[in-house]
Amino acid sequence: MKNDKNIALEFNEFSKNYTNDMIRCVPRYLDLVSSFGKYFPAGFKPEKILDLGCGNGNTTAQLLAQFPDAAYTLVDASKEMLEICRNQFQDFDMSYSNSYFEEFQFEHNQYDLITAGLSLHHCRNKERQIVFSKIHSSLRESGIFAYSDLMISKTNPDHPALLQEWGAYVNSNFPDGEKWAWVMDHYATFDNPTDYKLQLKWLNNAGFSSIEIPFRDGYWIYLQAEK
Repeated sequence: MKNDKNIALEFNEFSKNYTNDMIRCVPRYLDLVSSFGKYFPAGFKPEKILDLGCGNGNTTAQLLAQFPDAAYTLVDASKEMLEICRNQFQDFDMSYSNSYFEEFQFEHNQYDLITAGLSLHHCRNKERQIVFSKIHSSLRESGIFAYSDLMISKTNPDHPALLQEWGAYVNSNFPDGEKWAWVMDHYATFDNPTDYKLQLKWLNNAGFSSIEIPFRDGYWIYLQAEK
């Protein structure tokens, strides 16, 4: 995930207006975030939760509304993002890891729920397959991996049309065009989205047998995979 232009530094700067920018730059962002609070099975009560790429804690906040007594581990490469989380989640059982996914130590059979909200597209394909396997190993039996992202490869024939629609959305919120230019620079430098059908195959290869897509709008997708 790391490259010559450090993604941690990029998100340290982005942390200042993160939620507002994400709402105005990512189509269906609020639907993707709220999905983490809508689709878990009845009676599902995780005791230990791992949030990969927690950002400023928007996914974690959704989970806390349902599981306030769980123990959480929040992982992010940005120190500033983790500091925001520390400040807002002081009253809950939280631990933090300032690390990239490939550096994080996934302990075997530790978590009931692992989440990744709009974060795994920063991984290259081989790394993401490794992360999927580590997530499966780190989940307890019947544990759930909940994952939202843009799930289309840049070589997909639908990709140019997606960029056109995405750009129209961003420019409707930032008419001067500067924000869309920044989004595309970030996208070219850091992002490696992958088609959801290929990712479903990788999840199956990692050992997940039950996979659902409860929310989808085009290639903006939220999925759940059960161990």
